[in-house]
This record gives sequence, structure tokens and C-alpha cells, in this order.
Amino acid sequence: MINDYHMLSGLQKVAILFSVVGESLALSLVKGLSKTNIRKIRSTVREMDTVSYLVKKRIMEEFYFGFLSEQFETQDKDDGPIQPFEFLKDLNEEQLNSLVDNEDSPVVAMVMAQLEPEQRMKIIDKADPKVKGQILLELGSLEDIPLEAVIEVAARMKEKATYLPRTTEFSRGGGKEIADIIGNMDSAEEEKYLGTLQNENPELYKEVKKHHLTFDDIIEKFPDGVKRDLFNSVELDSLAMALKGLEKEVVDTIVESLPGKKQAMFEPVEGAVAKREVDTARKQIVVGAKKLVDDGTINLQDLSSGGEMVE
Repeated sequence: MINDYHMLSGLQKVAILFSVVGESLALSLVKGLSKTNIRKIRSTVREMDTVSYLVKKRIMEEFYFGFLSEQFETQDKDDGPIQPFEFLKDLNEEQLNSLVDNEDSPVVAMVMAQLEPEQRMKIIDKADPKVKGQILLELGSLEDIPLEAVIEVAARMKEKATYLPRTTEFSRGGGKEIADIIGNMDSAEEEKYLGTLQNENPELYKEVKKHHLTFDDIIEKFPDGVKRDLFNSVELDSLAMALKGLEKEVVDTIVESLPGKKQAMFEPVEGAVAKREVDTARKQIVVGAKKLVDDGTINLQDLSSGGEMVE
């Protein structure tokens, strides 16, 4: 069995890397290998003796994120191991909690093991009471987890971390920032997010609604005079698409508010159409309505609080 890391050549180290993570993943880590070098590595893998766990671990630490293809030929010095969980150092408390949210206990424990004691306590304090004990048990038995699993988890968590909002992208302004984000979602996702927010954080939902505007808000809450001017500013084709699916009484009221010439030219959209087309048309009207909010014609907070409007 191979127990001495320092006796290995660069080629043997890469061969061990290939044997641990598989050739496909290894090729994505070790860039630019020629076909000749790949053949040498495959041959070395077949010829090598069994490798100890500690040697495998040392090699994975060294090469997982930083090994370049030419290094296995001319590696003269050890620059120190490169840690698979190094990316955790760049995450703040909220991001760390988001990272482990909905993850299984072994994964949470594996991430916690890489953190400072204070950071670990903040994660465990926010964990579901039903799984706290299991997480702690897993934290005490990480040595039983295969090295391949550790590497796989590190890679998946690193990728997941790239989708976490950065501090500069998620200010503490609260409702307005969230309203701006969900305002760019498609209608189904927007409705789902708002429903979840209303159930889980009613106070934040109320704050978001002070800044969030939907097509339904325009129909139900905007004063008639403002709606008349808004719908009159929209191309008839887009307006007809936006009104698709509304009750006939609502559509008739909107059309009757248009100038006589436009009323005569208005043609409802017949037959089934893709929901995304209707959503797109309605979003265009919402954009126009937001301009009225920006120039002070409409105050969303008055609308959301049920304040009386005088035309």
C-alpha cells in the first residue's frame, strides 16, 4: 500500500486523482492534458498499488481547485493544500444559512465542520429543533464519510453558493428591493413568491406591497381617470392581449373608457393563446403604470393601505 505522499511523482498524484474522482471529473479539474499524457495516466492507474486514505486526502486537497495540467510533469515544490471548502470564507452569516437550508444533516454537518465555532453555533441555533441532534451526531462522525462524497458535496455547495445574493445585491432596504426583484419575474413565479411571503412573513409582505404593482392592482385600485389615460396610451393589439381572460364586464368597462375611434377599432383576441403572451402584454401596462408612480401621479402606499382616492 502507498502511504508516503512525498515519494509520489507528479504523474502518480494525477493518476490517484483520476482513480478517486473518476476520469470524467478529473479531466475537468486538470485542464489541457494531451492525449499522450492521458494515456500515461491511465497506464499508471492500472499499475499502481493500493493508496491509503490519508494520501488520497492530501492529493485531493492539493489538486481539487488549483492543479494545472503541466504541474504533474514539473512539480518542484509544495505550495500547500487547496481546500475544497475555501469558498465558505467569502460568505456572510445569512448566506451560510441559506447555503445549508433544506440540505440533509450530513451535508449541514460537513459545512459546519469547516467553520469557526461561533459560525457553527449560529447555524445550529437556526436549525430545525427536530434535526439539531442529528446534525451534531453527524458532525461527530464525519470521518466515516468517503472522500469521494466530501469532494462531491464541496463541489455542489460551491456551485450553489454562486447563486446566493451578495450583500451588495440585497440591501437591507427591505420591501422596495424585493418588490423590484419580483416585479421582473413571470406572473406564476411572482404569484408563488408573494403567496409564500404572505404566509411566512406577513409584515414583510405588507412592506413589499407598498412598492409592488401588478396588473390586477391597476384594474382593481387605480382611479378610473388614471386607468382611462393609461389604457388609452397602449397599442390596441397589446391592450386586447392584456385583457384576454378577464370578465366581460371588466373588459367592456375598459373599452368604453377609450376614445370613440379606438372603441370602434378594438377587437378582442379570439381563441386560446399562450399565457406568456398575455403576461407580456400585461407587464407592458404595468411598466407604464410604474412611470405614473415615479412621477407622483399615483401613490402605491395610498392604494395598498386602502386610502381614499379623489379624482
